Amino acid sequence: MRKKPQRKLVGNYTFTFYESMMEVDKSAWNEVILSSNFFLSPDYLQLVENLHKPQIAHRYAIVFQNKLPVFVCCFQVIDFTADVFGGLVESQITDLTSKRLKLFDKYIDKYKDHVIMRLVTCGNNFVSGEHCFAYSSKIKREEAFFILDKISNIVSKEEKLRGTISATLIKDFYINQLPKEKILEENKFIEFTVEPNMIIEIPENLGGLDDYIALYSKKYRNRAKSIFKVGTQITKQNLSVEEIKKLEPEIYKLYENVFSNAKFKLVKLASNYFYEMKKTFADTFFVTGYFLENKLVAFDSGYFLPDDTLEAHYIGVNYEINKEHELYQNILYHFIELAITHKKKRLNLGRTASEIKSTVGAKAHELVCYIKPQNRVSKVVLNPFISFLQPTEWIPRSPFKED
Repeated sequence: MRKKPQRKLVGNYTFTFYESMMEVDKSAWNEVILSSNFFLSPDYLQLVENLHKPQIAHRYAIVFQNKLPVFVCCFQVIDFTADVFGGLVESQITDLTSKRLKLFDKYIDKYKDHVIMRLVTCGNNFVSGEHCFAYSSKIKREEAFFILDKISNIVSKEEKLRGTISATLIKDFYINQLPKEKILEENKFIEFTVEPNMIIEIPENLGGLDDYIALYSKKYRNRAKSIFKVGTQITKQNLSVEEIKKLEPEIYKLYENVFSNAKFKLVKLASNYFYEMKKTFADTFFVTGYFLENKLVAFDSGYFLPDDTLEAHYIGVNYEINKEHELYQNILYHFIELAITHKKKRLNLGRTASEIKSTVGAKAHELVCYIKPQNRVSKVVLNPFISFLQPTEWIPRSPFKED
């Protein structure tokens, strides 16, 4: 998929593909995104691309209407070896006969180091939320989904020349923002739900975290006080780029602790991810270290976004002392404190641990993804793949006083 001049898409739409953000026409790209989405900005996408190649290939597309840019999107292409799906298939597939399952097991064992699945993701595997495309005011959202379907199909066909495409995944969309027309489903994409984004709408006129806790019922105020009390031995420090570099091995080990407990391990961060992010986005990106007796035992990270949002990002925790010092809970409250201090209206806590996040005031915003199998292998592993990404059952809580 070499860079080519504008090619015919459909109607009066044309498009250009790029294999690297370095090749992208930045003026055309920025004309569409209008700095409205940090995670689609050229600087951010270039850094993510640089940090994770050659493990992840990146593709970019700009769509033009009558030669004016109206739509941009990004793709990540990941190859998976057979052994990645061995345990997944064994534990999840129930509709195969035992004979067929045994044959698949033998194949997995024999070719465990061979690539059997290529996943083309439209979007960003490192953040949750709608960061797969942007479109200008010149077109409607329904048209944007129509273009998205056409572009995704072309990417899949052209990537197939380099190997075996197994599936095309498009992530993530808020359910209440989907177009009425089932554009993607009509073109053989399967819609499925994933863990919701947990978001806190920060009340106005708060002076600090104490004011936020004061909005809680007595039960949850006491709970918060208990969490803060057991965390008094922990000291927090906003880490400079030099400190992140110095603590890089410890930070990454703590990140790996959380990654190893993840429900589904799709992609792993580069070891120098946090350092490079802080070096490049010094005013936007932050990393906080949590220390016990001068030893790093946890960290949090996030972005101060221009749209009045604090985006909680990756964390790391020493699970051996997590409960004793309520590290995770204190991290959640630290995010809330930062959002209030920096006058943000929204705190996006991301996916996972939905029930715990609801106990600090987060509400679920439902997300859906779309996936299209491309061959026999993907049809075999598609059900367990989706099953792994399905939301687990949880009980929403609310810490606030009832009206």
